Amino acid sequence: METKIFDLKKDTKRILVIIIAALLMAVNIKTFVQAGNLLPGGATGLTLLIQRAVKLFFDLDIPYSPINILLNAIPAFIGFKFIGKKFTIYSCLMIFLVGLFADLIPAYTITDDVLLVSIFGGLINGAAISICLSVEATSGGTDFIAIYMSEKKHMDSWNFVLGINAVILSVAGLLFGWDKALYSIIFQYASTQTIHLLFQHYQKETLLVVTKHPELVSEIIHAKSHHGATIIKAEGSYEHKETFIVYSVIGKDQYISIVSIIKQEDPDAFINTIDTESLTGRFFHKKTE
Repeated sequence: METKIFDLKKDTKRILVIIIAALLMAVNIKTFVQAGNLLPGGATGLTLLIQRAVKLFFDLDIPYSPINILLNAIPAFIGFKFIGKKFTIYSCLMIFLVGLFADLIPAYTITDDVLLVSIFGGLINGAAISICLSVEATSGGTDFIAIYMSEKKHMDSWNFVLGINAVILSVAGLLFGWDKALYSIIFQYASTQTIHLLFQHYQKETLLVVTKHPELVSEIIHAKSHHGATIIKAEGSYEHKETFIVYSVIGKDQYISIVSIIKQEDPDAFINTIDTESLTGRFFHKKTE
C-alpha cells in the first residue's frame, strides 16, 4: 500500500492551525512579553536577548526574523534528521510566521503589572506551543530538543527544556537585572505547565479494568491505541466469583476515548487509572511524520 506524501485535507488543516498558533505567539510577544521586558525562553527568548543586548551595547535595532531563523538552524537539522521531515518543514513554517508576524504587528501594552504579564503571557505562550504541537509541529529552538528527547526516551521532556531556559534567563539576569529574569522564570513555568496540561502525547496512564469480558476490553484497547494488555484471573472478595483484571499502559491522550468505549460495551466494568511516571520495555509510539 502506497503512503500518500501529501494529504490535502490534513495538511491544509495543519497549515491553518500553524498560522493561528504563530499569530497567537507573535501577539503575545508584542503585548505581554515586550510590555514586561520578559524573555520567554528557547530560541525566541535568546533572539529577544540578543536584540536587547545589541540595543544596550551598540544602540542598534536589529530585526527579529534573521536572528531567530539562524538560531533555529541546528535544532531544525536535528528535527529533520531524527524526528520527521514533514514535522521539520511545518516547524520551520511556524518559525518563519512567528518572525514575520512579530515584525509586522505593532507593540501594544495591555497591562503594566509585571506579575500579570508573567502569568498570562506564560499561559498564552504555552497554549500557542500546544496548538502547534497538536498538528505535529513545534515553535522551534528548544522545542525541537524536547520532542527529540520525548521520541527517544518515550517520556515527557518539557521539564528538561525548563532547565535549558533557566540558563538563558540567568544570562538575562546578569545583563538586565534579576527582577525581570525572575519574572521570566514565572512566565516560563506557567508556559511549561500549560503544555503539560494541554499536550499529553508523551504522558502515560496505567489502566486496570476489572471485567467479566477481558477479551473484549483487550480488543478495544488494541484497536484504539495499538497497545497490548495482560489478562489476570481474579476473584471478587464479596461474592467470591471469578473475574478478570485487564492491565495495560496507554497514552494519556487516548484515555478518554478508550474508557468511554469500554463503559459503553461493558457497563459493569470497574476501571482504575494511575499516572505512569516511568516505563521500561516495549511501548508502541506512532512515528512523527
